[in-house]
Amino acid sequence: MITTITLNASIDKAYHMDRAIENGTVMRVGSVGNTAGGKGLNVARIIRLCGEDVLASGLVGGYNGRYLEKLLDEDSICHDFDHIRGETRSCINILDGQFGSTEYLEPGCQVTEEEEKNFLERFPEIIEDSDVVTISGSVPCGVSRDVYQKMILMAKKAGKQVILDTSGDLLEKGIQACPDIVKPNKDEMEMLFHMKIESMEDVVAGGKKLRKQGIPWVVVSLGGDGALLFCEEGIFQGKSPKVPVVNTVGCGDSMVGALAVSLQRKDNPQKALKFAIAVATANAMSSGTGNFDPTNARELLEQVEIMKIENEG
Repeated sequence: MITTITLNASIDKAYHMDRAIENGTVMRVGSVGNTAGGKGLNVARIIRLCGEDVLASGLVGGYNGRYLEKLLDEDSICHDFDHIRGETRSCINILDGQFGSTEYLEPGCQVTEEEEKNFLERFPEIIEDSDVVTISGSVPCGVSRDVYQKMILMAKKAGKQVILDTSGDLLEKGIQACPDIVKPNKDEMEMLFHMKIESMEDVVAGGKKLRKQGIPWVVVSLGGDGALLFCEEGIFQGKSPKVPVVNTVGCGDSMVGALAVSLQRKDNPQKALKFAIAVATANAMSSGTGNFDPTNARELLEQVEIMKIENEG
């Protein structure tokens, strides 16, 4: 089984606009889709669509928290959250033909020191039956910046494999615990290394820096250009085929979900990268967030190209 951790869960609201947006006016939404959101919950949906058992965990609170659990029940995703006194946030994604996707992300409610402590004490129990743990996204107000580092160390002590997908201080401190996979994008690498990434050579240099810090697999997502995988066997570049893009939100989470599935199945690096790119590309073809058509993914899997660009990663 795979456990996904989402400390800053949300109700994700997708507003599909059927007319041009005019700022400063009243706009009526064409249709609305509500999903249990936060990066880790997108990951959980992907894992289930891939056919693996998954448990979603993290922090939820208030009316939105109960609604979020109901939405997960409707998606047939098992969950085991700690309940906090604050209200789970909402995040809005506005989708329209002129501007594409525009997201409004609430910061998340205040979490007390006691609530964080209670979750960390229960964390080993939550992940007990899982082989792989994914830790994704931001944290709510009040949560310590080294919380992911603590969780990674606990998971590794329990013999679990860990994937970390976050940014800023959380990523910087988290990589010190050497998770099995980290999945930064270009912006997150720029923030981490305080450098401007302007070429593929810069991406490769950043990936190598992360590998030298003891990370077994470093996967750098490149959007429509696929991804790079840095590992002991070398550096591999995966390129996805061109597809009609509907919604790119959740593509990174789809990649994390697919990588977790590959770890669970003990796939080799090339197979894992190919599968991750196929699933992420299929997600871009779907209007849902953290969602894909398995038929599309199977067809895309045959079209993804994997090339070894260096012998040492």
